[in-house]
Amino acid sequence: MRQIVPLPAFKDNYIWLMHDGRNALVVDPGDAAPVQDFIAQHDLTLAAVLITHHHADHIGGLAALAPQCPVYGPATETIEGVTHTVHEPNEFAIPELALTLRVLDVPGHTRGHIAYYAPGLLFCGDTLFSAGCGRIFEGTPAQLLNSLNKLAALPDDTQVYCTHEYTLANLAFAQAAEPDNLTRDLWLAECTDRRLKGLPTLPSTIGREKAINPFLRPLSPSIRSTLANQRHQPVDTALTTFTALREWKNTF
Repeated sequence: MRQIVPLPAFKDNYIWLMHDGRNALVVDPGDAAPVQDFIAQHDLTLAAVLITHHHADHIGGLAALAPQCPVYGPATETIEGVTHTVHEPNEFAIPELALTLRVLDVPGHTRGHIAYYAPGLLFCGDTLFSAGCGRIFEGTPAQLLNSLNKLAALPDDTQVYCTHEYTLANLAFAQAAEPDNLTRDLWLAECTDRRLKGLPTLPSTIGREKAINPFLRPLSPSIRSTLANQRHQPVDTALTTFTALREWKNTF
């Protein structure tokens, strides 16, 4: 039975580690120490590392971990330590964990950002967060919106393993953008309780995010009304709505 556990790193990162009691894979190890500690404590063998994009808080541990196993990363980004470059529609197997992953190209946060999908789970890096999405550093709003639409098309029960504990801050913005979303308010209450207990708010699910995440809801009349009142002009397409939301969130 495979388990997925979050290894906290830095201020608000999660390094996701999947293991079956013998072998493990890790996603975006910005720091090697939490990975090495967990592997040593549980007597695991590191079978693979997955990298979603090139930012330092996602690759900082590679120098220490890479010699041990294959490292998968985006084909259009230059990342020292990656041994296997991949892109959509590549699939590859990690036989030690009886796992096959499909690669999704999800540019926007960075130009070459990728995600890894298997039925029931998604490692999406900084593209999708609970109630939010990544900043646009290298791509365009159209690219990021298309990437999010691609993720939103996955089955509703897909577990979403994103890499930052941003949920409460994102939910505060979501309340401002769409004040009348009861499902979102119930999720906020649950997440507030989790954080008070020191528990992560992640993973989320695709189904939940489609119901509460404003960046997956650019057709919501409530969001469009909020933006129109704020900007004193209508927003009449999904892209203009998404772009306005992302610009607002940058300074929220």
